[in-house]
Amino acid sequence: MVNPVTDTKTTPTLTLYEFVALMALMTSLVALSIDAMLPALAQIGHALNARDEHEAHLIVSIFFAGMAVGQLFFGPFADARGRRQTILLGLCIFVLGSLICMQAENMETMLIGRLVQAFGVSGPRIAALAVIRDLYVGDAMARVMSFIMMVFILVPMLAPVVGQAVLYFFSWQHIFSLFLVVAVVAGSWFFARQPETLPAGRRKPFSWGQLGRSSKYIVTHMSVMGYTIAMGCIFGAFLAYLSASQTIFQQFYTTGEAFPLIFAILAFSIGLASFFNGTMVMRFGMNKLVHVALYGVIAFGVIFSGVIWLYAGLPPLSITLSIMFCGFFFVGILFGNLNAMAMQPLGEMAGLGAAIIGSFSSMIAVPVALFIDSFLTTTLTPIGFGFLGFFMLAFIAVRIGDKARHDDQA
Repeated sequence: MVNPVTDTKTTPTLTLYEFVALMALMTSLVALSIDAMLPALAQIGHALNARDEHEAHLIVSIFFAGMAVGQLFFGPFADARGRRQTILLGLCIFVLGSLICMQAENMETMLIGRLVQAFGVSGPRIAALAVIRDLYVGDAMARVMSFIMMVFILVPMLAPVVGQAVLYFFSWQHIFSLFLVVAVVAGSWFFARQPETLPAGRRKPFSWGQLGRSSKYIVTHMSVMGYTIAMGCIFGAFLAYLSASQTIFQQFYTTGEAFPLIFAILAFSIGLASFFNGTMVMRFGMNKLVHVALYGVIAFGVIFSGVIWLYAGLPPLSITLSIMFCGFFFVGILFGNLNAMAMQPLGEMAGLGAAIIGSFSSMIAVPVALFIDSFLTTTLTPIGFGFLGFFMLAFIAVRIGDKARHDDQA
């Protein structure tokens, strides 16, 4: 019988507060694996004889390439074997990747370890999204995703501070020890408290034919793909900033050890947006909020690019932070809502749907980030114009998705 509240066949068993905290911790492995590394990029690059700072940036960028592959594997796996087995396998692979990184003696080994890490962390990420979709749909899902994002955002706020502290007291290798501890805690909590949300009777046995048919349905669903492409463009521009944030603030602006604090301030903007979205989405709906936020990010791109040009490529730090704080607020509204809008038509195909959406958006985001960062030398010009250009492309992609959704409903 369909649950009248969630419009799914599975009823939530945890309180909303515990569920949000658990899913946020499970998905936070991704953010932790990226943001705790940021203060250490220069030190790791030096220790492992990186050719230049752009190669050190690959420690962040290549992580998303590994996730793009991992999600394609774990999506069908989650639909065929259940959410709990997916999390267990993913965490085991993540631990293996962390151990490889700890023992790395050159950049090649480090990047291989990061790929393995990213492949593994795709399991908990995909399974967590599928669990959320098993229990909630539509605006209710967007609301839950926003609250999860609000808790989740504490990780990028605190992770660089934690990474800096590890570097101060220990060595960069022990950042990976931190990852191991969090993986064990998250896995233990999940298996102790969260039941399986995809009963055996609703699982889809893996077959190449079924995979092909399901994948074709998803990639030819114009509303799903429109919102997914928009996510890729937005996240690609944001990833360019994320990968280069240590270079921007510690080298361009010479902020030194204040970098984690600056990063946390900007991350707080996204957390604030997630809280706002969680409280407003049931009132206004995710579609309306997405359209308001799209106009907001385009205005952000125009203003930021204009200010960068006015100051010959490097505005004063206070101006840069003020504009980025406002702009990232609108970016934060888009993240959870676009994902929920893309997932909405996929029903019990949630595992594969989350995989293709996540993988496809990552396949767009990583080249976008590498393209923008390849122009980064001594000014913010590539970041500003990258934001503007790819936010405009995201606006067009959402319009295409909206049209397809309206056509489907007609």
